[in-house]
Amino acid sequence: MIDSDYFKADLIFYHRILKCHLIVELKTDRFRHEYASQLNMYLNYFRHEVMQPDDNPPIGLLLCSDYGKTTVQYATEGLADSVLVSKYRLQLPTEQDIETYLEQNK
Repeated sequence: MIDSDYFKADLIFYHRILKCHLIVELKTDRFRHEYASQLNMYLNYFRHEVMQPDDNPPIGLLLCSDYGKTTVQYATEGLADSVLVSKYRLQLPTEQDIETYLEQNK
């Protein structure tokens, strides 16, 4: 709870070897700039309220169904390097797609 408002990240993990939290936000649509701000707020909360003295800073991963490279650049510039944005697939590739990929990347 922050300022009487409740917020909830989609997934939170703790990486024992890296000694840091991984906060994952899943979005079912194209990247929007407010998504970066939301994730940045979660990271700052974890830095101030959850991190232990021997922990490393948290890492944020934002997964969207699509994104524009320039929009992501402008929305995340100046944020910590621990904010990552990536695209995910809605379904697994076909067997033929995998075979083609493997043949092209020998």
